[in-house]
Amino acid sequence: MATDAADPTPADAHVGAVAVRLGSTALAQEIPFLLARSRAVTSGEANRRLAEVDLKVRTYSVLSLACSGMKPSQRELCDFLELDPSQVVALVDELQNRGAVQREADPKDRRSRLIVGTPAGRRLLRRATALIDQATEHTLNPLDAQEQKALRDLLTRVCFP
Repeated sequence: MATDAADPTPADAHVGAVAVRLGSTALAQEIPFLLARSRAVTSGEANRRLAEVDLKVRTYSVLSLACSGMKPSQRELCDFLELDPSQVVALVDELQNRGAVQREADPKDRRSRLIVGTPAGRRLLRRATALIDQATEHTLNPLDAQEQKALRDLLTRVCFP
């Protein structure tokens, strides 16, 4: 019988016990730690869900931007996602091999390549976005709708000042 990604496991119980034991430390109140832990928790849940369509958060991010209609260049993907160019090349290669994106010449700069979603990529994105929404609902379950909006607004201000 398959287990849903949201079903608690013995490992989840252990992590919960550790969080209770160490949650009162000074580290647990430091914003860089809280942001890093939030990222680990949310990305981990998203990656578990995205496994259903053989994606991870990073490939999902590239696919989402490629399908946005903005036609980002590989350099723009690097800058926006805070990734090394070699990492972005590997992610784009993976998606291109799946037929989800294609590289197009940039009419403004012949050295640059624009990353564009294909019809198959847009179909994959729809499935993946539904999984991301499930992961988000699961990880942000402790917050009500107003708190979730406030969190999104605050993180947006921190990430895009």
